[in-house]
Amino acid sequence: MALFSRRDEEEERRHLKELEAEQERRHDRFRILVCLNGTDPSYEGVKMAARIAHNEECDIILLYVRRIDQGLNSGGLQVRVARQNMLDWGLDLPGIQYLKEGLKLLIDESKLTDDWKIQSAHTDVFGDPLGDNKVEYRSPSGKSIVLKLKIAVDVVSGILDQYELGPYNLIITGPPKRWRHELSRFRDPSTVQKVAMLAPCSVLTKRDVGDRTGYLICIDGSDHAIVSMQQAAVLAHHCGEPITLLSVARQRSDLPAVNRHLAYARSKLEELGLTVVDTLAPVGEPVKTIVGTGRDYKVIAVADSGKSTLKRFVTGSVAFDVMGGADASVLNVR
Repeated sequence: MALFSRRDEEEERRHLKELEAEQERRHDRFRILVCLNGTDPSYEGVKMAARIAHNEECDIILLYVRRIDQGLNSGGLQVRVARQNMLDWGLDLPGIQYLKEGLKLLIDESKLTDDWKIQSAHTDVFGDPLGDNKVEYRSPSGKSIVLKLKIAVDVVSGILDQYELGPYNLIITGPPKRWRHELSRFRDPSTVQKVAMLAPCSVLTKRDVGDRTGYLICIDGSDHAIVSMQQAAVLAHHCGEPITLLSVARQRSDLPAVNRHLAYARSKLEELGLTVVDTLAPVGEPVKTIVGTGRDYKVIAVADSGKSTLKRFVTGSVAFDVMGGADASVLNVR
């Protein structure tokens, strides 16, 4: 018994060291979590992730969250078969078809070859017969594509729990079916709204924008907005999209200061070797002006307000309200 105990302890220590090494590796990479639900915008999110993560320093994780025991009333035999067939994705279990479709898109974009290593893993989840399952494809250079079928009490909890296993630099979701405003935020906000409010990293809501092009990056003169602008501009550059900067003046007397902010922001991007095709300084209420101007662009990028979760939930913010009101894709940069 003592021999088995020592072996178990050694195995546990080895496993913990591997986990620590993997966490260190992840901190040095740009990691994108794409949330799938079977809709066209969620698959467009996969394509966008592939365009952003075309170099070897970026990883893509496709996630489908299944509620505990959702549509799975099978016996133990089928569950064991499901686990054994995760590599082949041979069973039509909830979410697997969505992940398979996402993988097909990534294969087309990322050119997976035979020298990519494939590894599967399973984690028991109390109360659910299938548990969490993932398949990871890793290239010789270390680039990862992961398919994750996760179990949770609800979709938001699953997405946020997955972030804790990350970490991630960007979460991509489909558009919200509804967006609660003002005090009605307390009454059943949508899944996307909750994720946008609670996620610690940047969140992009992907909408169908047809053949529109360009990133409209919004600034307000703050240091936080400048840092967020640089992050958004790098993403635009990776996607081959032209960059337009916008800063809204609440009244005409604010225009001189707004134009100074725009000139400074443009110079900061040029220092990074990024080209700004235009700068805009409209006058008006910020949210309505950004949403209206953004109808001509593929993505609107707005810096998060920096408010606490509670303040953002109660009072809102420009970034939060633009996410709900725009018909373009919106990147909330944190």
